[in-house]
Amino acid sequence: MRNDLAARARELALLFTSWPSVTGSAGDAAFAGRAEDRLQHFDKAWTEAIPGDHAARSNFFALKRGRLRRTIILTGHFDVVSVEDYGALAEHAFAPDQLLPKLIARLRASGEHPKALADLESGDFIPGRGLLDMKAGLAAGLAAMEAYAGEATLLFVGVSDEEEKSAGARAAVPQVKAIAQELGLEVALVINLDAISDQGDGAKGRVVTYGSIGKQLLAAYVVGKQAHAGYPQDGVNAAYVMAEIVNALELAPSLSETTGAEVAAPPATLYAKDGKQGYNVTTPARAFAYWNTMQHRRSGAEVLSIAEELCAAAIARAEQRTGHKIKLVRWADIASVAMPSPNLDPALDLPEQSRIAMAAAADQLDISDPTVILGFASIPYPAVLLQEGALRGVISEAVRSHGLGEVNYFAGISDMSFFGEASGDLSVVKANTPIWGRGFTMPDPAGYPCINIGPWGRDYHTWLERLHAPYAFDTLPRVLLSVIDAVARSG
Repeated sequence: MRNDLAARARELALLFTSWPSVTGSAGDAAFAGRAEDRLQHFDKAWTEAIPGDHAARSNFFALKRGRLRRTIILTGHFDVVSVEDYGALAEHAFAPDQLLPKLIARLRASGEHPKALADLESGDFIPGRGLLDMKAGLAAGLAAMEAYAGEATLLFVGVSDEEEKSAGARAAVPQVKAIAQELGLEVALVINLDAISDQGDGAKGRVVTYGSIGKQLLAAYVVGKQAHAGYPQDGVNAAYVMAEIVNALELAPSLSETTGAEVAAPPATLYAKDGKQGYNVTTPARAFAYWNTMQHRRSGAEVLSIAEELCAAAIARAEQRTGHKIKLVRWADIASVAMPSPNLDPALDLPEQSRIAMAAAADQLDISDPTVILGFASIPYPAVLLQEGALRGVISEAVRSHGLGEVNYFAGISDMSFFGEASGDLSVVKANTPIWGRGFTMPDPAGYPCINIGPWGRDYHTWLERLHAPYAFDTLPRVLLSVIDAVARSG
């Protein structure tokens, strides 16, 4: 069975990779239907639309019904990032067998990226857009599901849009709950199949993660007081105030968490811009910025409180330099007295929609005193962690027999945040996110035990994306079968 399992995992991985599915594209919308047509050998295979989706996408489901109600869910996303970075080789990006020799030739000719060249020449690595992130993971899950001969029930959930707004996973949570209720299933475990990058010998990629790091997109909107640049002390330069805040938040140690040897990245400024559209000698009246913040255990409320302290110190420095008083408020304070309803173009990214909402509120309230509005600008990704000690023990024993390591947190943002056991409630985040319920909606937390076991490779999201094939096709499906069997028997 071992050789057949590896061959099937490889076959499905290359097939899925050949189906272009760049996030938001027609291929992304078509993928679920193509999978449904191809995988009719399960007890049931079907699609369910993502409600209100601007790209008319669907999630894909496949069911293998066992004698037991105890159910293990295998899940992962099928959307991929764009292929423009491949340049002249973009037309081959979804055809690994064609891409491999062409990439080797390009790298030999350029003399650049010797590590990637060595990998590809070794025969152990295969290139291709989305093969690593993350169609090889989907393939391993489905191959294991086909081979499973035990008594538990298996449900496969393929979702769209993980690379952008997680619309697929956010829709899948209530869809899975409805399926479980209709069929009388008891969800014992969710296995996410996302890829891990490892620039070393693969030891950091051959792991089970018992949770996933969280993310909050912290945002600040500054209302300054315009002045002629010849008399700058007459006003408060919004760009300067924002610069002080950026300086306070960038890589701030107090917003980085440590769990054992695992360190969450400190905040990074992803965007900072004033509101001026062209040149003149008037100081900027407004500015907007947002920061990527990562969490292990902290709730959004804790993140906001720490950020508030850092911003208060930054504002104090700005007050001392400008000689003007500057207010600091949360979005929830603004929303309690003004709730503007600007037209929010769904084609705009969520942070831009948040900026528009904050600007509209400032206009509605006719804020004239220098003010900083602090809140969040996008979808929250709660940190999740499998808490049940006995279940962790069962999984640990199953993966260690295959030589896998164990860590607490998947280091990349993932759909596990919606399926797993979340850290803290989201009430403060909801109250301080201008577009919650308008730019996006959030499902009730699923709260399922959730882990990640996926393929490993290097440089995903780049033209050098490459999969470590022996692990993905041979080891990974067998690991998944071992975990499925162990969890099924533990009930």
